[in-house]
Amino acid sequence: MIANVELQRKRVGLTQTELSTRVGISRRALSSIEKSTAIPSVDIALKLATILNTTVENLFALDETKTIENLTVPIAQSNIETASSNKWQEFRFIDLFAGIGGIRLGFESVGGKCVFSSEFDEDACKTYQANFGEHPSGDITKIEAKDIPDFDILLGGFPCQSFSIIGKKEGFANETCGTLFFDIERILKEKRPPAFMLENVRNLVAHDNGNTFKVIREHLEALGYHVHAKVLNALDYGVPQKRERIIIVGFLNDIPFEFPEPIMESERTSLADILEENVDSRYYVKENIKQSRLERLRDKEYPKPYISHENMAGSVTPHPYSSALRAGASANYILINDERRPTEREMLRIQGFPDSFKIVLPYGKIKKQCGNSVAVPVIKAVASQMLNALREHDKSE
Repeated sequence: MIANVELQRKRVGLTQTELSTRVGISRRALSSIEKSTAIPSVDIALKLATILNTTVENLFALDETKTIENLTVPIAQSNIETASSNKWQEFRFIDLFAGIGGIRLGFESVGGKCVFSSEFDEDACKTYQANFGEHPSGDITKIEAKDIPDFDILLGGFPCQSFSIIGKKEGFANETCGTLFFDIERILKEKRPPAFMLENVRNLVAHDNGNTFKVIREHLEALGYHVHAKVLNALDYGVPQKRERIIIVGFLNDIPFEFPEPIMESERTSLADILEENVDSRYYVKENIKQSRLERLRDKEYPKPYISHENMAGSVTPHPYSSALRAGASANYILINDERRPTEREMLRIQGFPDSFKIVLPYGKIKKQCGNSVAVPVIKAVASQMLNALREHDKSE
């Protein structure tokens, strides 16, 4: 096989790391493909062709002893698609504090199958059921860990109100939210999955002078997990929203892991890309609200489209992206061009949800659910890195 992958990759301006992340393989595996020392599976070949906007035939010239139907046969020192990594082509996960399913979407995109979900809020459950065909189990504090099906990865965007800058910052002293972390702990202790991923607000790191996060990390490590944590900004992964969240990843084995690199700016979704046309008049604010915002706008010549937000001091600042969507924010917290509120679909797009995602509840409830959710592209990028790390580790065993 003679591969033209490197040539096509450079043609579109992607690095090996960027391309391998998008395909869902390791950089080393991609390098082997480019050097023609490894033959990809049909699935990987098709993904490469799609991302590089070409055909499989243009990417690979096969010799007389190889056929396209036989692409999965390894040659030389191929280290991709080996038997030891096949179990991570399909894996099981549980979706705790599931919300409307943003984390689930991210891990389904890399081959995962959800075998259990839990969510306390009934409105969120209605949206979840409409989109995934299942009604999540209720209060996780009332569910025995032994009754949860076996799984490979635990996922949880555990409630963050007790750690956020906006909230009262009570941390573990908050008996209804802060201590829900310990339900994650008891499930990990009982089920011992190979990996987990948790998501929370950035302020978790700083809360109580760092002691809250220190306690969380110590408890996870006491269970035998090797823990990695980093604050990631949704802006860096393709959505027009400045949303910084801490991602905590853990593995039972000591697996080398790196968080995903930001994607190229040319590949990021812009604000103009997500705005709807012919928006109904009910989304437009009253004239007095509009004029008040425009009078306080810091840069009155700022180019449209923009989203402005009003901070606690009353200043109105425009940006070519949204500030972080918030569940409890006032109706006019963010405005598009200081004229109207974002629609339900636009809020979902700001969080990276596909347009196929069903909207089954009224505006106020969707606003709350989007504010409580995650930026899906961030989760997809982390999921891809986790699966790469797990597969590489299995190959080395």
